[in-house]
This record gives sequence, C-alpha cells and structure tokens, in this order.
Amino acid sequence: MADLQKEFNDYTKNLNQASKDENIKKAITRAVKSYRETTAETLNRFPHTPAMAEEVREIKTNSIANNSELLKQAMESVERNKGKAFYAKDKQEALEMTAKIIGTGKTIVKGKSMLGEELALREYLEEQGNDVWETDLGEFILQLNHEKPMHILSPSIHVPREQVAELFTKFFKKEVPPDIAQEVAVVREFLREKYFTADVGISGANVVAADTGAMVIIENEGNVRLSTGAPPVHIVLVGIEKIVPTFQEAMKVTEVTWRYAQYGVPGYVNIISGPSKTGDIEKVTTYGAHGPKEFYVIFVDNGRSDMAKEEEFSEALNCLRCGGCMYECPVFQVTAGHFGHVYMSGIGAVWTAFVAGGMEKAAPLVFTCLRCGRCVERCPMKINVPAMVGKLRERVVCG
Repeated sequence: MADLQKEFNDYTKNLNQASKDENIKKAITRAVKSYRETTAETLNRFPHTPAMAEEVREIKTNSIANNSELLKQAMESVERNKGKAFYAKDKQEALEMTAKIIGTGKTIVKGKSMLGEELALREYLEEQGNDVWETDLGEFILQLNHEKPMHILSPSIHVPREQVAELFTKFFKKEVPPDIAQEVAVVREFLREKYFTADVGISGANVVAADTGAMVIIENEGNVRLSTGAPPVHIVLVGIEKIVPTFQEAMKVTEVTWRYAQYGVPGYVNIISGPSKTGDIEKVTTYGAHGPKEFYVIFVDNGRSDMAKEEEFSEALNCLRCGGCMYECPVFQVTAGHFGHVYMSGIGAVWTAFVAGGMEKAAPLVFTCLRCGRCVERCPMKINVPAMVGKLRERVVCG
C-alpha cells in the first residue's frame, strides 16, 4: 500500500508540474490545431476511410481471437523467406534474444518503436556496450535530452522549435537557429554517416501479414528505410497483436492507420519480408544483395496473450497506434505524455496494466482519465476506453 501511495504522490507531482509547463502548452496547442485541421481535410478527401475502419475492426478482432494460429503461420512464413523467427514470452526474453543476435561493441541505428520503449531496448543495448542511435527526429531529440516520448506517434511533440534549437546548438557545438528546416538539416547530416557504418538496424512494424511474413512499416522521414536497408543485419521486434491473416488485410489496416494518424498518404510504406536477395544470375536466388544479409523477427508477447484472454480488455489489442485519441484527450492537452507511464492517456492506462508496469504503474493513470469518451469518438477502432478504465478502477479498489 505504501508503494502505491508513493507512486500516486510522485505521479501527481509530475502531472501538476507538467500542467504549468509553458513549453508543453505552446507545443501541444500548435499540434492539436494542426492535427484536427489536417485529419478533417484528409477524411474529406478520402471519404471511404470510416467504412474501411469498420472492416479493419473486424479483421483485428478476429485476428486477436486466432492469434496463436496466426503467430505460428507468421513465424513459418518468415523462416520460409530465409529469415529467422523467434517468440519472446516476456520483456527479459525479448531483450536477451536481441542482445544475443547483436553481441557487443556494435553500432546500431533504430527506428521509432513504442515496443522498444516498452522494453527499454536502447538503454539495454547500450548497457551491453553498443552504440545506439535513434533515427526518428523526435526520438533523436529525446535521446539527446534524456527524456521519454510524450506522444505515441510524435514523441517530441512537447518540445517547441526554440527549445530544439538550444539542444542542437549544445550537442552539435555550432549555432542552430530555431528554424525547423535548419534543425532537420543538421540531424540529416549527422545521421547520414551512421546509416552506412552501422552494424545493425532495428525496427518495429505497424502490421504483419501471416500468409507472406511481410512486415509493413509506415513512415515519413525515410529513416526507417535507411535503417532497415543499409546495415548488414535487420532485426524487427513486433508485438504479437500486430499479426493479421493476409497481405491484403494488412494493407487495409495500414491505410486506416495512416489516415487517422493525420496523413492522406505517408512518405513511405516499407514492406519487408526477409533479407535482400537477387536472382539475376541464371535465376538462382542468392541472399545478401545490396540490403541486409541477415533478417530476424522477434515476436513479443509480454502480457498481450493475457490481455487477449480477458474479454473486458481484449479490445485494447485492436489499437492501431494512430495517436488520434491523445490529441482529443483533455488531460493530455495540458500535460502531454506525463499522463502516461510508457503508453499514454486512457488507452495507455490499459496497456500499462498488462504489458508495461502492471497495476502499480497503471493505477494513477486510471484515476486521471476523465472517462469523457472523446477518445472513443476519434478512435477508428471505437475502443471503449472509458469502460475498461472503469473496470481497472474496480481492480485497484477491490483488489
């Protein structure tokens, strides 16, 4: 009980400080306005999207119900494609598997991944003696600033350009003005060399097609394409809830995800199913052409199968990670990701309870959520977060 009380006290203090942070207020106000305007315009241009979202809800629900079979099929598909597939039942297994593949003293370039945050992957690999670089611009900013993500899709959403300029000026040891284009340019120049000297590239995946073993990854910056295409080794860490039966269904999931994530169409959609290969000499397939020679996929459970077994909470596994709910959350709008542990806002409370800290970490989030339902209105999967938060409150109070 004393530990839970301390958790509440520390969390409340942090939340109150965040609500008074002018940088958060400035950055979130800009972001919410931009998100609402762009998403409204995008859904107006692509009016079929809400109907497709209904179809995707059914795809995801059926996939979660048949996850064991789909996981087996996906792993077999990866192996058939000359990759190596592994199943990690928990956080420690996932970390140890990754470290065993990589070893020590390696340079690693990493794409943005909430699963990576859940596992504290970068920190673990650094402890093993590796040099790890976040390549997503937002994650790079947070790596330099020693902070956690404040939004599931836009991790440095709370950092305005003025603060970014100060951080970059200090790190790069040259004057970087508060001009977004120039801030992007200086990071591009720095990371360019890292991509082509790295030993390993790490990514997550937005969705996995069991029938083909294809990993589909949405991005805009081009960093994932470079991180997964240039190094000789590519490792994918992906939650088991991301698997759907077919490639066609995977693409529907992907399209709905990017629409509600504020994009008419993303800059890049990467489809990766194995190591690079060529058949240009005598039509003999040879692996290890211009891209990675080795391809590994670690399917991570870490509490997801337990969530799937509970009818009251399994719906949370339908989450597409579009991040739209957070922009509509009244608490998030004044605190950013401080209303969170690893995962944020109301849906984050559910995920925290099962995969990222347990009820002790989830309890403060559960009682912060207003249960107003604005997240449900925005969510393409119509996940009933208020109902789940109510059930979690009962567990905290009643045990």
